[in-house]
Amino acid sequence: MPAALFWSVALYDSVTASGLDNGQPFPSVNTMDKPTINPDGSHDIYFGPTKPNAADETNWLRTLPGKGYFVILRLYGPGKPFFDQTWTPGDLEPIR
Repeated sequence: MPAALFWSVALYDSVTASGLDNGQPFPSVNTMDKPTINPDGSHDIYFGPTKPNAADETNWLRTLPGKGYFVILRLYGPGKPFFDQTWTPGDLEPIR
């Protein structure tokens, strides 16, 4: 992710707009958590009520069945690829 300082992905409750109370210490993953990096330098962040087998703990955010949420991606110190739109975050995709 083109962030000179750090990046963060966070889950928020769709009703209260506060951090999703999902039982994890923080409803977010960020650079300082040292999530697993793919060989191409990208990150896969997983969302779901249970951790997928393919996911490391640092790359997974718990969701709650029947509870709405939204995701916010923050880039602190965004780089040129963000501004010239040569980089965009991927869409959320279901795991099959």
